[in-house]
Amino acid sequence: MKRTIEDVSWSGKTAVIRCDFNVPMKDGKITDDTRIRAALPTLEYLKEKGAKVVILSHLGRPKGEPKPEFSLRPVADALAEALHTEVRFFPSDKVVDDTVREEVRGLKPGELALLENVRYRKEETENDPSFAEELASLGDVFVQEAFGTAHRAHASTAGIASYLPSVSGFLIEKELRFLGEAVSSPERPFAAIMGGAKVKDKIPVITNLLDKVDYIFIGGGMVFTFLKAEGHDIGTSLFDEEGYELIPEIKEKAAKNGVKLVLPVDVVAADRFDNDSPSGIYGVGEIPADRMGMDIGPKTEELYCDLLKDCKTIVWNGPMGVFEMPNFAHGTKAIAECLAANEGTTVIGGGDSAAAVTQFGLADRMTHISTGGGASLEFLEGKELPGIACLEDR
Repeated sequence: MKRTIEDVSWSGKTAVIRCDFNVPMKDGKITDDTRIRAALPTLEYLKEKGAKVVILSHLGRPKGEPKPEFSLRPVADALAEALHTEVRFFPSDKVVDDTVREEVRGLKPGELALLENVRYRKEETENDPSFAEELASLGDVFVQEAFGTAHRAHASTAGIASYLPSVSGFLIEKELRFLGEAVSSPERPFAAIMGGAKVKDKIPVITNLLDKVDYIFIGGGMVFTFLKAEGHDIGTSLFDEEGYELIPEIKEKAAKNGVKLVLPVDVVAADRFDNDSPSGIYGVGEIPADRMGMDIGPKTEELYCDLLKDCKTIVWNGPMGVFEMPNFAHGTKAIAECLAANEGTTVIGGGDSAAAVTQFGLADRMTHISTGGGASLEFLEGKELPGIACLEDR
């Protein structure tokens, strides 16, 4: 167990907190504030406990240079509105300079300030110790609340912990509890649903989960690589040649561990990658040579949901089809509805899966939705995350 903000006496202290406010923007406006809202409980707690709060985050990829379109000023405004309190913004292109230091020293207990985009400095992604020390000089305790970047060893996510006592916020604590317990001590049957495009990208996760789960359901673009390995024609569907070579190893390990590897029995295939493309439903051995798979079919939805309804723990990472296109979102929606109706523990592994359950209005019916797509994948792989490993143990 890692130490949390509840293990610290905050009176007279300044918290330097790393949040993940890498929010989607359009024309200078935030289009989805989910990541901002996820950090509110921790920020409100620190404020109530009388800490001075200095907030760090990145936004986009300015590649080590100050670029106005990646400024965090809109985030400061959104944060102030969400917290119903002033959030001061210190807009230094250097992130930390003498003026910022002076402003931070002038903060009163319970006041909050947001610094400029840490990726305005190339030293951030290089995990440069001098920049980490600059950030650390602003406070007394480092609070990690950016699960979405916890798999990156950057100055503001890991390096800073070399200079300050380091604890987790409530969001990180929740991520570790649900993802950790789901994998290490699940109530059974335990199922993993793996979607997305590339088999190769998911191989390490699938391999790790084969030691833990009772079922693995395959969906998304990588279905067709598995189907080809079964000897089926896949038309013009997505095919991952590198991943194809690794499938026999997966099937062998699944059989050895008594894990049921569940593949589609039918798919939706279309003429082209377009929402308005003519499409049809085909058995897995009947995909026309000139059509590409876009979604799982209705018989597969029924098969998957019938098996999933009895599962007590379910981890889902990756959509079942091209859910961004309404005509090919049905399979992903069916699985989302199936999980929403499940009374067990349902953990959504961030990224597209999280976007899908939110799009379908089912987010509040899941046990936990991870805020980190890449981080949750690496966690499920069994990898140590630098932004978590650096925190102090209880």
